[in-house]
Amino acid sequence: MPFPAPSSKRVLVVDDDRTLRHALITLLHSAGFSATSAADGAAALKQLRADAFDLIILDLGLPRVSGLEVLAEIQKLESPPKVIIVTADDTPSTVLQAIRDRAYQYIVKPTPPKTIVELVERVFAMPSLRPIEVVSARSEWLELLVPCDLETAERIQSFIEKLDANLPQDVRDSIGQAFRELLMNAVEWGGRLDPNRTVRIACLRTKHMILYRIADPGPGFSLEQLEHAAISNSDDEPYGHMRVREEKGLRPGGFGLLMTRTLVDELIWNEAHNEVVFVKYLDPDRGAVQGN
Repeated sequence: MPFPAPSSKRVLVVDDDRTLRHALITLLHSAGFSATSAADGAAALKQLRADAFDLIILDLGLPRVSGLEVLAEIQKLESPPKVIIVTADDTPSTVLQAIRDRAYQYIVKPTPPKTIVELVERVFAMPSLRPIEVVSARSEWLELLVPCDLETAERIQSFIEKLDANLPQDVRDSIGQAFRELLMNAVEWGGRLDPNRTVRIACLRTKHMILYRIADPGPGFSLEQLEHAAISNSDDEPYGHMRVREEKGLRPGGFGLLMTRTLVDELIWNEAHNEVVFVKYLDPDRGAVQGN
C-alpha cells in the first residue's frame, strides 16, 4: 500500500532498536510525515548538521554517542526541534538532565509505536507556546517557570512524576494527585489559561520530606469566594457547596482542594492565596507528629 504524500513536517527517529525504528518510520509515513532514522548518536548528529528537522524521537541508550549528548547538541542549534525522549532509563538524574536540556516529552519504554506516533500528531497540532524556563534542575531543588497552558501543565507533570519513581506507590499517588490539583488550579484560575503568563513551581527534596511550592500570577482568592468548593463548607453544613453549585448551574464536584488536604501532611497558602506550599513527610513518625 503506497504511503500518502509526506507533509512538510520532518521527523528524525534515533534508536538502536531496528524493529522499533522500522515500526515508527512506517507509522509516521502512514500518518503523512516525512521521516528518516539513525541507529546511533553519531549518525543522528551527522543528519542534524546536514538537514533541518521539526521533531526528534530520541532514545537515550545509544552506541557511540549517548542520547543525552545528542539532546545537548540539539539545544545548541539556532532553531532546535522539539524532542520526544523514548527510553528505558527513568532514573531521576536522567529525567532532570532531560528537563534541563528542554526535552518536550519523556516516554518510558516499552510504549507501543502507535502511541508514540499519536503523540507526535498532538505535538504538531499544538500552537507554538512559550517554552518552560528552568531556574534550577538539581535533584534536591527543581524550580521551573511554566506557561499557563493545560497541555504544558500535563507535560511537566509527567516529568515530575518520574522524579518520585523510587518512592512507595501510595506516596507517589498522594503527591501526584495533590500536585496535579494545585497546578491545574494555578494554571486555570490564577493564570486564566493565558500562555503568556507563567506559574512558578519549586520542588524541594530532603531525606525526610518532599515540599512543593506553586505560585500563580493571579490576584489570589478568599475562602468566601469559594462557596462552591467543599473546602469552604462549615461544620454544620458539610455539603453546603453542593447546594451552591446547583444554584449556579455548575457540574457536581468541588472536592479538589478538600481532597488535597487529606493527601499531604502540610498545606499552607500565603495571605493572598495565590501561592501554596504542601509537604509530604517520608518518615511516617515525623508525619504523624507534624502532619495534619
